Amino acid sequence: MDIQLKNGERLDELHRNGYQIIQDPERFCFGMDAVLLAGFTKVRPGEKVLDLGTGTGILPILLEARTKGASFTGLEIQKESADMAFRSVSLNHLEDRVHIVTGDIREADRLFGAGSYHVVTSNPPYMPDLHGLKNPGEAKAIARHEILCTLEDVISQTARLLMPCGRFYLVHRPFRLAEILTCLCSHGLEPKRMCMVHPYADREPNMVLIEALKGGRSGMTVEKPLVIFEKPGVYRSEIREIYGY
Repeated sequence: MDIQLKNGERLDELHRNGYQIIQDPERFCFGMDAVLLAGFTKVRPGEKVLDLGTGTGILPILLEARTKGASFTGLEIQKESADMAFRSVSLNHLEDRVHIVTGDIREADRLFGAGSYHVVTSNPPYMPDLHGLKNPGEAKAIARHEILCTLEDVISQTARLLMPCGRFYLVHRPFRLAEILTCLCSHGLEPKRMCMVHPYADREPNMVLIEALKGGRSGMTVEKPLVIFEKPGVYRSEIREIYGY
């Protein structure tokens, strides 16, 4: 399909099923965190998946390529990003399985209905609104800082959107781990799996991947740490496998 790119946009390969994605570097491009979250997320055949804060649609498109889920929906509040996601879905001929909706995470349960999904994923803004310097570009600031939604918003909406025993998959920063686990438990989402992600074997983790089960019993497995680089510029074999290289 011939897709007309708008000013500043580019077309990137996803190394999965020949899929491509439209992005604008001046707004926000997906990173390692989104790819790792797609690799960490488990979707069973026939399940319905919702990605909260989908950006340009990277999670729904990667999960469609990697799993046998029935449908994949991405919710995005920024119209320009949602438009890129919609056009990427069309570019890859995924209209029957991937759907992009423009809307507010804080209203997700009203948009989709309570108990509508088997799986919810999110790669939300990591930084509290007043923490650190904000990027001067509004689109990037919204993607990185809790300006339009908070961690509490994401988790509380997820609890409403999931079916009983539904699963939530989240990527975030370790410095907020205590807050994340407390918030999950307070909304009836029991943490079941956790994996720390390290840039190098001798460095502190800079990402954490979490799976939580709605209504699950207490008990969490801490998986083997995931290390990104063998040496500068060289991914470890497990990372190349997740990327599909």
